[in-house]
Amino acid sequence: MFLDEVVIHVRSGDGGDGIVHFRREKYVPRGGPDGGDGGRGGDVVLVASRHLNTLYPFNHKRKFIAQNGKNGGPFNRSGASAPPLRIEVPLGTVVKDANTGAILADLVEHGQAVVVAKGGRGGRGNQHFATSTNQAPRMAERGAPGEARDLRLELRLIADVGIVGVPNAGKSTLLSVVSNAKPKIAPYPFTTLEPNLGVVVVGDKDIVFADIPGLIEGAHLGVGLGHAFLRHVQRTRLLIHLLNGESENPLADFNQINAELALFDPDLADKPQIVALNKLDLPAAQAHWQRVERELKARGYTVMPISAATGQGVRELVNRVAAELAKLPAQPRTFDQTPLYTLESEDRAAFTLTRGEDGAYIVRGEAIERAAAMTYWEFDESVARFQRILEALGISKALEEAGVQVGDTVFIGDYELEWGE
Repeated sequence: MFLDEVVIHVRSGDGGDGIVHFRREKYVPRGGPDGGDGGRGGDVVLVASRHLNTLYPFNHKRKFIAQNGKNGGPFNRSGASAPPLRIEVPLGTVVKDANTGAILADLVEHGQAVVVAKGGRGGRGNQHFATSTNQAPRMAERGAPGEARDLRLELRLIADVGIVGVPNAGKSTLLSVVSNAKPKIAPYPFTTLEPNLGVVVVGDKDIVFADIPGLIEGAHLGVGLGHAFLRHVQRTRLLIHLLNGESENPLADFNQINAELALFDPDLADKPQIVALNKLDLPAAQAHWQRVERELKARGYTVMPISAATGQGVRELVNRVAAELAKLPAQPRTFDQTPLYTLESEDRAAFTLTRGEDGAYIVRGEAIERAAAMTYWEFDESVARFQRILEALGISKALEEAGVQVGDTVFIGDYELEWGE
């Protein structure tokens, strides 16, 4: 099964917790704090692999969760960091944020990798909170939570040559003749419902051909699965535009397909094309040939007559393709990543304050929610530290100005707190 688009959910691991612990050894009075740090949570990494051709492995598994970091131990022992969760995807995979549509990565080379969710850092043990005035701190940090996000994976085939044309032009037949591919072939439209790849050997060069399913009017709008097919043309370096010699008007078909390519992506209008009139073994194609050759040559196109069924002109077409490819850049087209801007500290510290229907105060903000998740609520010193963070971020003042009273409920992220003195 060929699968070229899928949405997956990924979540990196939480950081391990730092611990509160004090050194207790015979003959070592007041050993001091020695709580170790938690380990870092595992990252989620997408890796391009030449061993995959489709996104089919994601058909049954679409949720990927990395391991959490281990908790710290006594005697200043740090918890183990979790290994990254590596997910293999085929070459040509474009990674997008499923919610915003931003392109996060374009993976076109074997081994190319991108971190799509960073693991949470480990919490600090109480050894880090000792000061000259507090030499026995009963305070530590829990590990930072990992990141969760939905990703849209879109496969855009990496092929040297794309064979395009109207349905039933003979694209699959041509691919089967010139390569080792064995696509389904039948004499009716829309036989090909998914792209097929084949390798053509010319001299000492391997050329990858892609048979793109037949395009119809409105393909750029998604008609007839147009979007699903058109995006596979974007990676190709050269197009074979195959005309159906049995068509009533091959030139009209030619204009229609080129219009759909340009409307989907303006860059496709400039992609080099070799035009081939197929089915020259039939009288209808022979009748069209002189007019097609004359008009397309006048527009600057290379035009060749072939019959994929009998093999007539096919070798000459392949040799011409190889000669044209030798003049073109070797690298496939890549898509620019959307810049990911790091928020300034004051932006991360931003928060919102609202009132719920039950009168509870609801505080939302990246920094304060992360601080709440990393707080040990069972230790008074940790709670006092969290209170200082509230004051530093201006949240305490905002709550007081909003009229918060002792005993009122305040929600900070997923935590329900009671406002005190």
